[in-house]
Amino acid sequence: MPILLARFLHLVRARLRGWRSALAVVLLVFGTSWLAMWLLEPPSSELADPGNYWWWFLVTASTVGYGDLHPVSLPGRLVGAYVICGGIATLTILFTELASHIETIKGKRMRGAVALDRTGHIVILGYTAGRTERLVRDLLTEDRCDIVVCAWEDVPEHPMPEHDSVAFVRGDLAAVDVLERACVHRAATVVVDARDDNEALTLVVAAAHLAPHTHMVAALRDLNRTQQLRYVNPRIHCVQWHMPSLLTEEALDPGITEVYTELLATTEAGNTYSTPLPARWAGQPFGACQTWFGRECGATVIAVRQHGRVEVAPAWDAPLEARAVLYYLARRRLGDDVLAGGRADRSEGAVR
Repeated sequence: MPILLARFLHLVRARLRGWRSALAVVLLVFGTSWLAMWLLEPPSSELADPGNYWWWFLVTASTVGYGDLHPVSLPGRLVGAYVICGGIATLTILFTELASHIETIKGKRMRGAVALDRTGHIVILGYTAGRTERLVRDLLTEDRCDIVVCAWEDVPEHPMPEHDSVAFVRGDLAAVDVLERACVHRAATVVVDARDDNEALTLVVAAAHLAPHTHMVAALRDLNRTQQLRYVNPRIHCVQWHMPSLLTEEALDPGITEVYTELLATTEAGNTYSTPLPARWAGQPFGACQTWFGRECGATVIAVRQHGRVEVAPAWDAPLEARAVLYYLARRRLGDDVLAGGRADRSEGAVR
């Protein structure tokens, strides 16, 4: 019987694939072993009862062997050995197929060929070696959501498999099926980091078609092309390609690049100024000084230089030293008389 089983196993593996070969083997062994056991065991043996045999077969074929039932004759024991061989063969096929299936799935994930199931994640359209790794590292610092990196077909496999929260999709990034595999339509943010501005426009068109209301950020070499991208998506935020830190900040905090633009602009709407700390605030907590600037001058203190360094947004209870320098936002520079303790004109000194 073991020789016949080996030949049958070779035939089954040649003709059948996957789980069907294991099913064919276990059905053959069950049928032939039950018939042999029924013929060879004495009538008094409990294994002759079909109601008992299926349980004994399951326990024996799985090599568990409880011992509650067992053959009493030598031919019956030979049938038991046959069942054990068949069980081992079946388990070997099952484990081999399982390992092969897992390896196939892992290989497809590494090649970016698996459709993902993500919601509220960040999608990065475009891959540049070194640069994209930096973007991902910065985005992961706050551990707020998953990331999907989408690359063209010239990237053979997942460039960052060591990060469990970073998935990979590969293909034509302008194709709807590839964007759907990355779940762009369910993403919280889409970051377009293309190889050039023309490609960026193409990817924005494709992503906006699939997810018109998703927060979108694009890196451009020439910011003069922002208007062209806004023809497609009026709410898109464009940042300078050579400033990847702005790209990640805009992805995590929508609209922050507009704040930076306003802070850097010198307009009638306001500006950033500095002033030595008024003597009366020496030794006082920063919070008291900040409250006075806001209430009396409509200004906002954003940083303090003291102890040889600049500290942005100091702690509310941080003491101010006598030689500190304050940096504040206001519509106009505050005069010495105001800083000395007078009241400012709120209409002129309001923060922008």
